Amino acid sequence: MKEKHFNFNHLRGDLFGGVTAGVVALPLALAFGVSSGLGPSAGLYGAIFVGFFAALFGGTNTQISGPTAPMTAISMVVIAGILAGFDGDVSKALPVILMVFLLAGLMQIGLGFLGLGKYIKYIPYPVVSGFMTAIGVIILVTQILPAVGYYPKEDAAFVEQFKPFAEESLLDGILQDEAGEGIMVLENFQETIKRAASITSEQILQESQSLANTASSGVIGSLKVMSRALSSINWIELSLALITIFIVFGFKRLPTKIPGELVALLVVSGGAIAFGLNYRPIEEIPSGLPVPHLDIFSEFSLTTISPYIFTALTLALLGAIDSLLTSVVADNMTKTKHKPNKELVGQGIGNSIAAIFGGLPGAGATIRTVVNINAGGKTRISGMVAGLLLMVTLLALGPIASKIPAAVLAGLLITVGIGVMDYKGLKAIPYMPKPEVIIMIVVLVLSSVWNLVYAVGIGLVFASLIFMKKIGDLTATQSDVKNLSEEKSWSDEADFPEELEKSVFIKHINGPLFFGSTSDFQELAKQIPNSASTIIVRLDKMSYMDQSGLYAIEDVLIDLVKQNKTVLLVHIEEQPKYMMERIDIIPDLIPTEQIFDDFKECLKWIRENQ
Repeated sequence: MKEKHFNFNHLRGDLFGGVTAGVVALPLALAFGVSSGLGPSAGLYGAIFVGFFAALFGGTNTQISGPTAPMTAISMVVIAGILAGFDGDVSKALPVILMVFLLAGLMQIGLGFLGLGKYIKYIPYPVVSGFMTAIGVIILVTQILPAVGYYPKEDAAFVEQFKPFAEESLLDGILQDEAGEGIMVLENFQETIKRAASITSEQILQESQSLANTASSGVIGSLKVMSRALSSINWIELSLALITIFIVFGFKRLPTKIPGELVALLVVSGGAIAFGLNYRPIEEIPSGLPVPHLDIFSEFSLTTISPYIFTALTLALLGAIDSLLTSVVADNMTKTKHKPNKELVGQGIGNSIAAIFGGLPGAGATIRTVVNINAGGKTRISGMVAGLLLMVTLLALGPIASKIPAAVLAGLLITVGIGVMDYKGLKAIPYMPKPEVIIMIVVLVLSSVWNLVYAVGIGLVFASLIFMKKIGDLTATQSDVKNLSEEKSWSDEADFPEELEKSVFIKHINGPLFFGSTSDFQELAKQIPNSASTIIVRLDKMSYMDQSGLYAIEDVLIDLVKQNKTVLLVHIEEQPKYMMERIDIIPDLIPTEQIFDDFKECLKWIRENQ
């Protein structure tokens, strides 16, 4: 029976679930937009377009999508890196930023069409745990500054420190421009002197502020200026942030379904406006419908984008993991089964469209999805309703939302940072195997103080190497090379004739033969007693062999044949047999008559030919 794309049988529950989820999404979308550096409108656009189109085309009926803490943290890294290359000018950097987001969405679509959704589950838990905790650390540390009302580029004394570097940067830019234009001549620097003299104090100040902002970004940058921030606290801003945090956590303890984030946003913002407090508002949210940024296509340059290809892939993979983990939660709550590859395609379409309209990339949001389900959401209509609600909010309340205090959103993000940490993984550290603890801590530290993208890659490499070593050690342990008289016999070897024990050597291979276990296998030839003229290699439990294992077994067999020893293979599985036939081990080195389906046939052949 063909699946219905829309099911209106649960329309009432879908409407209520979508409205509730949209209400929860609103304050977080604004907060994520502000923290990303692109402004609240970017978070709101991301929630609208990712939420609507991921629901429309996705493979999880009840999932609510939009900007999330992990996706925003990666986006912050992307935005900060690209902005640094454009001297902090958002308008110039925006086409490149949005193109990276668009690439991430297209990559997610590609992952879905390639059917890779089912492989996301193989990401090791220590890597995910370290990464999620790092996201919490990054959000917490970086939001302390706006929570206390400190903005580095507005600190005149701090900015002053960067003026010499700003002048140097501007002069370097002039020299690079002249070199590119071909007008710089060693004998005559008149043009250079003229351009250098035209640098204004406003340009120097702007460049100094950009450098100050860059130097104070991220965890390390925030910690460097933390003492300055704490010595000049804006108590109104701090009070607004603390009240916001108190309300959010207070509502979590109450038996109510009313989202604490929305209550905090309305109550604290309303109070600040009503009492006429001198607070810092968020950036103005544009009124009217979102406009597509077609300049991301007209100004596209492969040279500019190429350094960020891996970053886009990381965004795509992180969004895939985030979304599919949320899909599993939704499955458990609704007793349904999501379609992982379809979900990736839906998320990719949502992120691609959001990028074109200037929105942040997003993923399946666990809290919003749970709220949707608990409120009655049953089908994809609920996610689309949530997106439409946010669009109506944008059109009707944009000017009002622009009066929200920045400290309120900082407080909301601090609660998100506290909530996103993997406390389960942190509590398990004393009981976890040391290698897994090391992986988690390495990912946590590197993600927090260096680079989220590289940290995840390093964590995956470490986890893979440790896993391969464990499998190699396990295979080597199970495949000990011993004489039959010293090794525990298999059940069908119990009646092995005593007169053959000295002339026949039996080798058991338990498990796969791959590059992690080849060195132990190669010790076989060295441990075979001189009295043994026939070697039985039992392959009953070797279901897999890679290229390294293939060449290792070839080397050993060649050595044995050169020593005029007879090699017999017992119960070779289909894949290892295919590999050995590819390089003619079978039948050139080991004739087919020396290959047996079971041990009894092998023993019969020995008696007849020895």
